[in-house]
Amino acid sequence: MSRALLRHLTATVAVALLVVEAAAPAAARTPGSGSSTPGQVRTVVRDAATGAPVARACAALVPTDAAALSAVTQGEDQLGRYGGCSDEQGVLLTSDVAPGTYRLLVRPYDATVHGWQWVGRHGGTGERERAQVVHVRAGTVTNAPAVRLDPPGTVVGVVTDAATGAPVPYALVMVVPYVPHPKYGDHGPMTDEEGRYTITGLGPYHWPVQFAASGFATVWSGGVGTRAQARTVRVRAQQTATLNQALPAGTPLTGEVRVDELATYAQVVAFDAVTGDLAGVADVGDGYGLRLLPGQRVKLRCDCSYAQPVWHRDAAGFDAATSVRIRRAPRVVDFDLR
Repeated sequence: MSRALLRHLTATVAVALLVVEAAAPAAARTPGSGSSTPGQVRTVVRDAATGAPVARACAALVPTDAAALSAVTQGEDQLGRYGGCSDEQGVLLTSDVAPGTYRLLVRPYDATVHGWQWVGRHGGTGERERAQVVHVRAGTVTNAPAVRLDPPGTVVGVVTDAATGAPVPYALVMVVPYVPHPKYGDHGPMTDEEGRYTITGLGPYHWPVQFAASGFATVWSGGVGTRAQARTVRVRAQQTATLNQALPAGTPLTGEVRVDELATYAQVVAFDAVTGDLAGVADVGDGYGLRLLPGQRVKLRCDCSYAQPVWHRDAAGFDAATSVRIRRAPRVVDFDLR
């Protein structure tokens, strides 16, 4: 992964993810726990080859629940609200975790020595759905599988316009989807003027990759709308893999936003209606415009006023929001926040 993204996440995981629970919206807390008493998660991080402890490897507890996963705002990755970093003995203890189910994504401090991984029962994986599910219970310490870090590899490629073959500059290339901030730019890999990109620091596994660019539909590798259907790229230790991607125009989804006072940085965010994965983000003026793939089903949230975000049809949250089915004909979904 890029050094900028690694610095950003390493600095924030140990602090922000551990303290944000008290200030986080209710939707960020994994629902269905039946208790407000937090739990803890403990694991040990080691080098897969030598067994030596690895310090300063940071883990995010990513919720399996789609509603909790959708509790992400501007400038944030879809990593959830809890995490921590390993000590000199490789022990990683995360406290104050809301009861629920999670998967662990581990990011070493030195991504030139060890690669990122989703933690599986017997080793790492690049596919979230293959990671071990960790059940956190109220008031108890849950032992997660030991983390065995492997050497990293690199992914390079070119992003092009599916209709013309022209390179697409400034496209976002994401292993973990995130909501770009309109002012502060993006903290992950991005294509250059020739459409080229590089991702470093990934563990030697199969990884799905998401691509997003203005004027195109956001897709996973292989040109599909969902993570589960993505064509993964095989990363090998200390080697470079190639993953090119053509971006389709998709179907326009537009609408008006009626609000008494529009927020300075207003956005409409689309989430996969089943998984909660980010599916698209549009800046808002008098209205907004997204492009999505035919066949996708999404739930829409308008972060458009200085009050709480509003889900489509004034729903109470992700679970209650009305899903929108994308077909080939353009769709219109308005938001009235007055």
